[in-house]
Amino acid sequence: SLFVPCFVDQLLPEVAVDTVKVLRRIGYAVEFPEDQTCCGQPAFNTGYWNEARPCAEHFVRVFRDAEVVVCPSGSCATMVRNFYPELLAKSSLREEAAAVASRTFEFSEFLVKVAGVTDVGASFPHSVTYHASCHGLRELHLREEPLQLLRAVDGLKLVEMTRFDECCGFGGTFAAKFADISAAMGTSKAESIAATGAEFVTAIDPSCLLHVQGILGKRNAPTRTIHLAG
Repeated sequence: SLFVPCFVDQLLPEVAVDTVKVLRRIGYAVEFPEDQTCCGQPAFNTGYWNEARPCAEHFVRVFRDAEVVVCPSGSCATMVRNFYPELLAKSSLREEAAAVASRTFEFSEFLVKVAGVTDVGASFPHSVTYHASCHGLRELHLREEPLQLLRAVDGLKLVEMTRFDECCGFGGTFAAKFADISAAMGTSKAESIAATGAEFVTAIDPSCLLHVQGILGKRNAPTRTIHLAG
């Protein structure tokens, strides 16, 4: 079952389409439960747990029968996997929440750890650098998985980025509450990206890519953003 995050649904729908294409290419049947909505992460991260809880409960009801849930976003996968058990600890759905959480995976994580695939038959004759987003790296502990997939892409030149694991500064509502700090962090990341000389920068989190894209655009930088599934 495909879980499409809000950022993807509203701003980067091509990421969802690309995710489905890759999963089907390696032999999986993909379904999209149309009743799905936000996982509740923005409210949860801002401290509004009572407002986040109904979103989480709805998510559990929608995906309770899914064999596996795949999400092209490290932060949203983290919300379900790591924080639903805590958020719904006193809910009547707590056991189902824990079960759904255990079957939810970020896109690259599913490919490498569950499907056992690193070569998905992709071709991309360009130089690419990789940004390790915070939730994927620090919560899901995904360091090598995205890189393994990139190294297997035909024609792709992977260029290492200095401080590739440094936060881009987005952080969800952090970017709105602390705009100046967020922009400064984004500028630092943009400088690291520019130093690689890569044509593209990729990541597993579309929200990070949107933030980085905005910073790069303001600097008239030639590097373009692309989600890992692309």
